[in-house]
Amino acid sequence: MFLYRSAAWFAKGLREYTKSGYESASKDFVPDDLEVQVPGRAFLVTGGNSGIGKATAIEIAKRGGTVHLACRDPERAAGAKGEIIRESGNQNIFLHIVDLSEPKKIWKFVENFKQEHKLHVLINNAGCMVNERELTEDGLEKNFATNTLGVYILTTALIPVLEKEHDPRVITVSSGGMLVQKLNTSDLQSERAAFNGTMVYAQNKRQQVVLTERWAQMHPAIHFSSVHPGWVDTPAVRLSMPGFHARLGDRLRSAAQGADTVLWLPVSPAAAAHPSGLFFQDRKPVSTHLPLARTSSSPAEEEKLMEILEQLAQRFK
Repeated sequence: MFLYRSAAWFAKGLREYTKSGYESASKDFVPDDLEVQVPGRAFLVTGGNSGIGKATAIEIAKRGGTVHLACRDPERAAGAKGEIIRESGNQNIFLHIVDLSEPKKIWKFVENFKQEHKLHVLINNAGCMVNERELTEDGLEKNFATNTLGVYILTTALIPVLEKEHDPRVITVSSGGMLVQKLNTSDLQSERAAFNGTMVYAQNKRQQVVLTERWAQMHPAIHFSSVHPGWVDTPAVRLSMPGFHARLGDRLRSAAQGADTVLWLPVSPAAAAHPSGLFFQDRKPVSTHLPLARTSSSPAEEEKLMEILEQLAQRFK
């Protein structure tokens, strides 16, 4: 089954996730969807100092939005802030240093943020893929800590802030790689099997899609969505997946192409016309499962994921 899933996913990716896939899909885009201005609306972009996150932040800033960058590295983040201001002419760019693999610091960040700022849109863009099993200072597997628990804590802690505003939205940048994984709550910290960073990342991305669906049910006042940006030429891909990067080469999408739907979801009225909780690719909702791949999960398994994450979140509060 794993071989089938992988082969079917890669074949799909070559058709849809590459630069040519974007060019084909973009023929159906409605140009006016992004001809919008968003002054007075505040956006928090995690991992906004490079790649898709920075490309998204620049385009939001160009449209007059207030942009909050949540980044791990102070020096790189400061450089990105300066670049966003220069390219957009927008001075309303705020920088916050927070590592999403450190739960206690996320809680502290949110506590400070909500006292000083309003928020209309959260864009969970930051991600992590380490190829050797690595533990954080809290004893958490680093991919899980960043991609799943960090996203869970940041989102749930900011929901009360978002619910105070008009048209609140949460966008989580997942990955089509999650299509090869079925939700598995029995080994969230990757302790039982041989460690494979790519598959751990794919499992985390499956978890993000499940979280998005569950949050949509639980918080109807907020519009939730997850998104696959395609196969994008970013510093993270070059670092974490050098073989994949070399193999695909110039067939990879640019950061701007990868950011297209990540931008469309938070700013376009057309995006909010879709039901909450869907998974998007190139401005369209798509299936969260490959045909015949047996990756569907039961409500009980999804509830178990939520319970485990809530217990962990409260432990570090």
